[in-house]
Amino acid sequence: MKKLILTLVLTAGAIAAQACTNFIATKGATKDGSVLVTYSADDYGLFMGLVNFKAGAHPKGTMREIIDYDTHESHGFIPEAPITYNVMGNINEYQVSIGETTYGGRSEMEDPNGQIDYGSLMYLGLQRSKTAREAIKVMTSLVETYGFNSSGESFTIADPNEVWIMEMMGCGGDKKNKVVWVAVRIPDGMVSGHANQARIGQFSTYDTEVITSKNCISFARSKGWFTGKDKDFSWKQVYDAPDFGGRRFCDARVWSFFNHCKDMSRWLPWAMGEDPNAEDMPLWIQPDKKLDVAMMAECMRDHYEGTPLSTLNDLGQGAWDMPYRPTPLQFDYNGKKYFTERPVSTQQSAFSYVCQLRSWLPREIGGIIWFGNDDCNMAALVPVYCGNTTQPKCFNTPGADAVTFSDENAFWVCNWVANMTYPRYAQLFPSVKAVRDSLENSYFAAQAEIEQKAQSLYDNNKAAALRLLDEYSVKKADQMIARWRQLAYYLIVKYNDMTIKPEKDGKFLRTATGMGERVERPGFSQSARKALVEQTGDRFAMPEKK
Repeated sequence: MKKLILTLVLTAGAIAAQACTNFIATKGATKDGSVLVTYSADDYGLFMGLVNFKAGAHPKGTMREIIDYDTHESHGFIPEAPITYNVMGNINEYQVSIGETTYGGRSEMEDPNGQIDYGSLMYLGLQRSKTAREAIKVMTSLVETYGFNSSGESFTIADPNEVWIMEMMGCGGDKKNKVVWVAVRIPDGMVSGHANQARIGQFSTYDTEVITSKNCISFARSKGWFTGKDKDFSWKQVYDAPDFGGRRFCDARVWSFFNHCKDMSRWLPWAMGEDPNAEDMPLWIQPDKKLDVAMMAECMRDHYEGTPLSTLNDLGQGAWDMPYRPTPLQFDYNGKKYFTERPVSTQQSAFSYVCQLRSWLPREIGGIIWFGNDDCNMAALVPVYCGNTTQPKCFNTPGADAVTFSDENAFWVCNWVANMTYPRYAQLFPSVKAVRDSLENSYFAAQAEIEQKAQSLYDNNKAAALRLLDEYSVKKADQMIARWRQLAYYLIVKYNDMTIKPEKDGKFLRTATGMGERVERPGFSQSARKALVEQTGDRFAMPEKK
């Protein structure tokens, strides 16, 4: 997501997107037959907006510079495609969506001479593909020709009809091999996901389509990493064997998504990461209920609430039940290592989205990226249509970057609100949630009407239909940022100095003489009171009256 011949205003500093999450719902698993895929781009200090690559025709001989997604270093040039398609965020005008999570895997497989990194590969795939299958072909052909410059990656590759997970690794500069990969189609009616741990296992047992590189198994044999029969080959056990961290910090996120869809207690020991003999969690499950955009967003807002992994069970939650935890995940104390939980919803998300892909609508109307510039829990997802060519200003703000605040920029305004909310979560978050949900519900309510208008124009005046959607998304993004600024001001006044100012009908109350009404002082949450008393005993006990 840097400049790939074009300069994109979206990042500052290096990116190492090794803390991401993708959730998947196939069309048979959703209420309306949409394919739904999510992405949380988590990193530390990461600043991002909503990218846009315009569609274009390129004369023969045009070259494309590959600028590394993480380091901004140039990997040289490759030939540009004759035709490229419009891309808005992680969706293109044909409703192809590509997301990723980094799992790393065997470090000796990284190829420093590979030319294409994982981030560049995503956008090359989006610019050059009309279907998920075509994207797989494009992406694998590119890395087989020019080499893969990243560590192990899981890609979500989707279109309105199907979703694939593709996992890929370099071959460490091997002269005969540039890359190994495997792609698995998630069966219709199922949900899946990945979160920085390779997920594809013994794929010969999968009752679905599987495509692999020719050297998928033979390369592992050549290194002595696998000696069994081909049918027994497990991608993840050979190339990224799950350890405690891979299960507790990564697969547990997928477990939490699955747990929203059905009872996953059977696989809790796997997610906990401690039992080496625990039953492996499946690549996909059939949900007990159909999903929609709102439910997918809710799953992205999860902190393991109501499960043994909940972050609301220790003093890390502070005085106001904060479900977030500071990073790094591991820390030392008195010579021993400890860890904190890594839920799906995390403060270092630069952006989150749910992509909605619908086969029964004109392609530029059917595809939406519901986009938020922060942790999904702390942002209202704005509908941006895949045929749009205008980036809303709040998602692409001139002058704003990782070290330059702007109150016109969604990343900074959302983080402004979020960082007020984290330490006093129980106090402030209900107000944030109310605004977030009100905005999203208004977008959901307006969706049918705007799309009907666009469809009525589409056949006779396609340009007018696309302009309508473009203007609509910009309007909704402008509405969101204005409402979020208002929320920031409100929170400062409402909860100043850890008190609560009373209000009625949206206005703060005043006394008869015009002063602010007396504030409420709620004090510690019940859990904080309990923890404090248990830790200090009777130290702060009031003397009993005699």
